[in-house]
Amino acid sequence: MEKWAKKYSALFICVCLIRRLSWVQALVKDDGVGLCSHLILPSGYPCIEHAVVTEDGFVLGIQHIPYGIHDEGILTIDSRPPVFLQHGLFQGGDTWFQNSKEQSLGFILADSGFDVWVGNVRGTRWSYGHVSLSEDSKAFWDWSWEELAAYDLPAMIEFVYSVTGSKVYYVGHSQGTIMGLAAFTQSEVTNMIGAAALLSPISYLDHITSTFARTAVNMHLDEMMISMGIHQINFRTKVGLQLVDYVCALEDSKCGNLLTSITGPNCCFNNSRVDFYLQYEPHPSSTKNLKHLFQMIRKGTFEKFDYGLWGNIKHYGSFTPIPYDLSRIPKSFPLWMAYGGNDALADIVDFNRTLSELKCDPELVYLESYGHLDFIYSVQAKEDLYDSMVKFFRSQSSTSYT
Repeated sequence: MEKWAKKYSALFICVCLIRRLSWVQALVKDDGVGLCSHLILPSGYPCIEHAVVTEDGFVLGIQHIPYGIHDEGILTIDSRPPVFLQHGLFQGGDTWFQNSKEQSLGFILADSGFDVWVGNVRGTRWSYGHVSLSEDSKAFWDWSWEELAAYDLPAMIEFVYSVTGSKVYYVGHSQGTIMGLAAFTQSEVTNMIGAAALLSPISYLDHITSTFARTAVNMHLDEMMISMGIHQINFRTKVGLQLVDYVCALEDSKCGNLLTSITGPNCCFNNSRVDFYLQYEPHPSSTKNLKHLFQMIRKGTFEKFDYGLWGNIKHYGSFTPIPYDLSRIPKSFPLWMAYGGNDALADIVDFNRTLSELKCDPELVYLESYGHLDFIYSVQAKEDLYDSMVKFFRSQSSTSYT
């Protein structure tokens, strides 16, 4: 492991000096509390912790798995295409490693010849706070997925792109697809992306069937939390649990099976591992992020945060928020998308609207029985999804997008 650390530490310094990048990156010593030590190293895989500082000062954790345990000698590090994994809402980088080695996408990609990098957005367990703001401050939580797409994702992708010298394959789930689709409308991001695979793709949300989410939207839970001065959503706290109980007390939420009421029925979810999953999830997020998502549900839009009439004029110079134009994603951009018939958060009607606005022609995988969490936790996901994704990535080569 030392030779990997020395090699990449020296390379990071050279990248900084030569390119004079606006963000700072560092090799992070894993002192036993990082994701590498918790889930990846104990499984026998190499793992290195890194940190990246965004343009607005958040320090994000990235984990690097340079090779798998079944093919260490087959490919050199330089010949392995880099793939970047971006988690969803209330999740972190651990989500890609919580099933067995044979079932977890992060391990599968490493064993399939890829150079795996794992992202963690601001506020989550595996990131490192802010260069000046306290996590207890309101300002620390003053962001939504708009900032994740504008700052977090570009900083992490640029880091991997600069270190590896290669275009990056992108994998996102749920909120990770919102971030991706928003960021892909910017050429400076797509110029660093070799191809993208989206699990439970989301850009519109007005047709969601999640009874829990619908109830929370209808009762204006986001506005209630903001008026109460709650700026961080953390379901591991007493307040977070009380909020869940408050929503579930209403009949419309149908919380008899809480997970199903949120995500839809998951066909292939291993219920025996729930206690293990809960050791790592849910991760915190911001109330502003929840409000932004609720705005999408209420308004049926894919646009930046709505600050109200005067707030929009101040932020955007217009009465309304700026929409994300999916037609700006290059026509030749290689895209693979997987969606499910039982997904209560990525409804087929909304998904088809997304497809209609894209100029590119994505490869599609539809699984009738899959719910929202099946795409990352299904015990059958390798055969149902991941083998197809690996084949898709292997079919790509360096391309200039137009």
